[in-house]
This record gives sequence, C-alpha cells and structure tokens, in this order.
Amino acid sequence: MVEDQEALDLAADWADISQGLRKDLGQQLHSQWIRPIQLGTFCKDTGTLDLYLPTEFSANWVADRFADRLSLAWKIARSEVRNVRISVHPGRRALPELRVGKDGSVRRAPANDGAPGTQELAAIGVVAGDVGGIAAGTVGLDPTLTFATFVTGASNVLASNAAQRMAALETPQFAPLYLKAATGQGKTHLLHAIGHAYLANHPRARIFYCSAERFMVEFVQALRQNQMIEFKARLRGFDLLLVDDIQFIIGKASAQEELLYTIDALLAEGKRLIFAADRAPQALDGVEQRLLSRLSMGLVADIVPADIELRRAILEHRLARFTPADVPADVIEFLARTINRNVRELVGGLNKLIAYAQLTGQAVSLQLAEEQLTDILSANRRRITIDEIQRTVCQFYRVDRTEMASKRRARAVVRPRQVAMYLAKVLTPRSYPEIGRKFGGRDHSTVIHAVRLIEELRTRDADMDGDVRSLLRQLES
Repeated sequence: MVEDQEALDLAADWADISQGLRKDLGQQLHSQWIRPIQLGTFCKDTGTLDLYLPTEFSANWVADRFADRLSLAWKIARSEVRNVRISVHPGRRALPELRVGKDGSVRRAPANDGAPGTQELAAIGVVAGDVGGIAAGTVGLDPTLTFATFVTGASNVLASNAAQRMAALETPQFAPLYLKAATGQGKTHLLHAIGHAYLANHPRARIFYCSAERFMVEFVQALRQNQMIEFKARLRGFDLLLVDDIQFIIGKASAQEELLYTIDALLAEGKRLIFAADRAPQALDGVEQRLLSRLSMGLVADIVPADIELRRAILEHRLARFTPADVPADVIEFLARTINRNVRELVGGLNKLIAYAQLTGQAVSLQLAEEQLTDILSANRRRITIDEIQRTVCQFYRVDRTEMASKRRARAVVRPRQVAMYLAKVLTPRSYPEIGRKFGGRDHSTVIHAVRLIEELRTRDADMDGDVRSLLRQLES
C-alpha cells in the first residue's frame, strides 16, 4: 500500500510538472519530447528519480536540452529528489511491423529486444493486401483524418487540392509535395488523408508514414546494428513516403544524406513523396543544400492560419458530429472570432465546451464558454492597442487621424470618434479615463456616452452594426 501511494504521489507531481512544461515550452515541443516520458523508480537513499523514454535518441535529446529544467521542477515539487536520471526504458521492445493480410486481418511480424541482426525498421509501415475499401488505411493512420473530414477554405485550398492529386490514380505533375504550416493548421491531417486515399486508389500499395525524428532513430539503430542494407532496401520498397515534422532532421548529416538518396531513388521510380514541416524548406537551418533543393523542387504548399469564415465552417462541420448538441449561433460566432491561433485549439475548445455541458447537464451558452475556456481564450486574445483602433477607424471612414483628438463636432468626425471609443472599450482592457486621455484628454463621461450610444445604434441601425462588425474583423484578423 505504501509503494502504491508513493507511485500515485509521483504520478500526481509529474502531471503538475508536465502541465507547467507544456505552458513553458509550447504544445509542439511538449508533445514531441516531454509527453513520451515515463516515470521510473525513485530511490530514497540516493534521492535519484529515473525518467524513461522509448528510444536512445529521444533520451539523449531530452537529457541534453531539458535535464536541468526537469531536475529543477522535480526539486521544487518534492525536496527529497536530488537527482533526475534520464535514460531508455530498460524493458523497451522493438515496435513490431504491422501488416494487413488479404483477408483484412492485421498481423504482427515478430518483435524482439534488439538482438543484432534481427531488428527491423520500427517506423509505421503499411502494406495493403487485396482489401476492398479503405480498411487497410486504419493501420498506422488515424481513421478520422480523411479528406472527407478536412474542411477547405481560402487558407488551405492549394494544399488540399495538391494533397488529393498526390493520392489520385493518375501520376501527379509535381513531386515531391511539401506542406508548410504552423502547428495545428492541418498539415498532419492532410498527410493521413493522403495515406487513406492512396490506399483506396491503390489497394496493393505499400506506404511509409513516420516523423523525421522516428526516421533518424531507426537510421541510427540500423547503422549501429550493421543493418543499413536492409534499412535502405525496405525504405525504398515503399510506393508512398509520408514524413511529418521534417524540421527535426536538422543537423543530422548522415540521416540527411540517406534521406537525400532515398528521395532520389523513389522519384526515379515514379514513387510519391510528401513532407510536412512548420517552416519553408529555405528556413530549415542546418540542412544540406542538396536536400533543400530536393524538398523544394516539387510544390511547396502553404497552409496559412484559418480566417474567420473557415473557422466558422470547421465548427459547423465538427458540430454535426455531436447529436443532439444544441450550440447557439452566438457561441459559434464567439469561438470562431476568439480562438484564432490554430484549428486544433478551436476544435478542442468546442469539444471541451460540449463535453462539460453534457456531463453537468447545463445548456451551452456564451457565459459557459467564457467560464470554461478561460485558458484557451486568454492565449488567443491578441493585444490590440488604442492607436491601432484609431488608425483602422480613420482608414475605414476616411478621416484624418488628428480628428480622433480634435475638438471638432461635425457629424462626419464625431461618429467615427465614438466608434473608435466603443471599440477601445470592447477590445482593450483600458478604463474609461484611460481611453478618454487617448482621445484628446476627454472626460470619462464622454467615453461612457459614446460606448452606450454605439451599443444602442447597433441594435436599431443595420448600417452601423455592419460597420462595427467589419471593423472588428479587420482588427481581430
């Protein structure tokens, strides 16, 4: 019982530490390096806590870059921890290769504990047999990430269309395809969708999906176990190569060279290659020039952050999966307008809101959204300044910027000034007196009057409401 309680306490501390690191490092770094960490044993005599990672590469990476931070966090959480030891899990096993048989059954090739001469490439390999439909794509690919669930808008239409071409029956006119997007914008979704569609169109195809980090790990393992011939032969036997997060191959010269040769070999045989990264090929520091030229020789398709129309469409599409789920239109508009950093946060916010409402028996409302999505909303709110508001309003109404602080009371000047005051109150945390000082030292009562007037006009004047909505879109985009 004492040991069980100790394990529970360690797990609780690790949950708090991991959450803090996620906020410090960001979602991408945390998912890549911190989340895979497993708690080991804690020796009270030496004060040493073991942290395990699944591969030698990831263990070395975390030890080099995050050891001090992890050690400090643990010492703060519990004073008896004096040392943190980061290593590969002693009981780790090679990942078995998954294969889809002709009958649709999933078979596993024998796995081992890493005995020389027997370990195979441990990345996600998919071999489709004579399987009707898309069933083969469920191995190693997320079944929910298909073209049918990918919502297209102006920000991602090029990438979406190019991805569909790469999965089509006919040979695409460009190769390779390079998807460039910030985290949470849909590039991984498109990689999985290509895999599913390609298997549907080419039932006997062999595809390879992995992250760049996984590619490097398996490359190093094959090199150390003197299995490079097998590694190369198996890698180049695939018909479709999908590599995610290619930015993590930075600085590994030998792995870069092997990837370069693999690209050349596959392209020469008419195979299809798709890469995804959070930056353009030219922005990949530490990558050999020859590899950069291969990555950018086909089509580089950007996925820019979703605009508000696409965010609305994504929410509506996602909402169709929740039945019955009554989400008012003003809540959808609020989420689409406020959660604008990435699509993953947007969908996650909707999921959390609906789950909370269903589990507690409450109705989904604007107030509930503001209460339960505080962290997501605060992270997405861009700091808009009063100067920026004044500049945007003056451009919209075609008045001189000096009129914001002038004493003129002509209607053509007063109304834009009042709109700017209203927006300053809505979009900034400034008080009425602070806003008044930014408008020529006006009294706070003048600002209050302007805010109330514009609020009233929006309810009975469609033109005014349209103007304010348009200005809000400009300022929040």
